[in-house]
Amino acid sequence: MKYSLGKLMFKRKKILILGVGNLQVDPIRILKDGNHEVHALSYKDEGPGRAFVDKFDVVDIVDKESVKKYVLENNIEVLYSIGSDIAMPTISYVSEVLDLPHFVSFKTANTCQNKWQLRSYIGDDFNGNIPFRRIKSINDIQYWKNYPCVLKPVDSQGQRGVFVLDSIADFYQYFEKSLKYSKSNELIVENFINGPELSINVYVVDGTIVFIQTTDRLVFKNYPGGLVKEHRIPSVFISNEMELKILDLVKFVVNKLQILNGPVYFQIKIIDNSPKLIEVTPRLDGCHIWRLIKEYCGVNLLEITFKHLIDNTLDLESFKKNELNPYKLTFLNEKPGKNVNRNKYQVKNPIYLEWYYNQDEIVRPINNYFEKIGYYIKEC
Repeated sequence: MKYSLGKLMFKRKKILILGVGNLQVDPIRILKDGNHEVHALSYKDEGPGRAFVDKFDVVDIVDKESVKKYVLENNIEVLYSIGSDIAMPTISYVSEVLDLPHFVSFKTANTCQNKWQLRSYIGDDFNGNIPFRRIKSINDIQYWKNYPCVLKPVDSQGQRGVFVLDSIADFYQYFEKSLKYSKSNELIVENFINGPELSINVYVVDGTIVFIQTTDRLVFKNYPGGLVKEHRIPSVFISNEMELKILDLVKFVVNKLQILNGPVYFQIKIIDNSPKLIEVTPRLDGCHIWRLIKEYCGVNLLEITFKHLIDNTLDLESFKKNELNPYKLTFLNEKPGKNVNRNKYQVKNPIYLEWYYNQDEIVRPINNYFEKIGYYIKEC
């Protein structure tokens, strides 16, 4: 995919979004504002994005052939998704087969979606990698000796089924709980990195990194799996030296995965003055950080992504930063099964506030611990 300079204009097209959850509301809105015909698919007929699309159908988005059939039957010209690891292989596969616009190959998307494949592909000789082992049965844990460690499904998302283990006894306690979130019935254990956690949003054009922004990722300490509480911009954890080390890590991974165009999202932790890769995926993040970045420096990654994807046009001036005051994005949370009571949350003078639920709606279980019911952005 090449880029060209000049005024960015949308030509009305039929666009398919995979998923209708909270994260997909952002792209659906921007596409509707651009006067596109927006379709959406999901494995069940519910989600806030459902109300905004022109056409919806119940289709499991991991079912590549069913999605391809829908694309053909409805003359879809572009398909995409935000913040969803499970959607990316389907998007790349269908787009490759039907010669539709896309940023990364099916091979790359599939590798990034599987945590064990990703670490194996990047390689043990990469300094940013961490020790890991695939777990295919409960007996495999006998070969793992490093504690604390992190247990994850190889193919889930959103911190589902992620646990920090302090001993082999913890493994036996959490094995089945973690395994139920894996479609492939495989887990991975990784060394636990006890250090500052960062989110890195990157944009690549013709193999060159043209934008990179680091934010601090702050999590709840009393819930397993690193459930995110806040994102803070700019990072207070990194020095100029660390910025260069992070850039080297990002360049290596982007080149190794052959990501030539589009957004890339990294989660990184720092230990012993060295950045370590936690996850990478060829998409925008799943926490609305694009909006935080827009408030901070004026770069609208969501708009850039769709203009690049839909019309194959890009104004490199749109990546120019105009850094303002520090900001933070804070999630509003409630336990699953509870009724939402907006009145108990004291959000004063936010720059932006969005609720995922209406007053008194029942919170749906996703991570089954502490669910996001909305978020806001304020100056730090």
